[in-house]
Amino acid sequence: MIQRILVAYDGSKPSEKAFEFGLDIARKYGAEMIVLSVARPPEPAEVVETEAVLESAKEYYERHFAELREKASAAGVSPKFDVVVGHPAAQIVHAANDRGVDLVVMGHTGKSLVQRWLLGSVSKRVLSYAHCTVAVVR
Repeated sequence: MIQRILVAYDGSKPSEKAFEFGLDIARKYGAEMIVLSVARPPEPAEVVETEAVLESAKEYYERHFAELREKASAAGVSPKFDVVVGHPAAQIVHAANDRGVDLVVMGHTGKSLVQRWLLGSVSKRVLSYAHCTVAVVR
């Protein structure tokens, strides 16, 4: 039933919990696991700035990915890691569609009610637009 899992990872505690949850499911189902991190470009985006943001984000996430690889290896799972640039919700939904995932796992943010109302919620947008099941880990 679950053959491919996409875990949205931003380095936060909720995303670390999402990784652990996704890892457990991947191990139990023998599913392929993809860990996706999204870097937001500056507004308005310039080509040079976007390239710099992507390079900086890749360096930042690679430090985190090394630790995640160790955890995954200990669980017998070999996830793929990727960093993309764009709006997090849009990139997560796009990656889920492109890669044919059966499940998206993501952390719940710790934003206040006012911040969620003003900025919207990435998890809410992914829940609304993803073609597959979405698990939001608290």
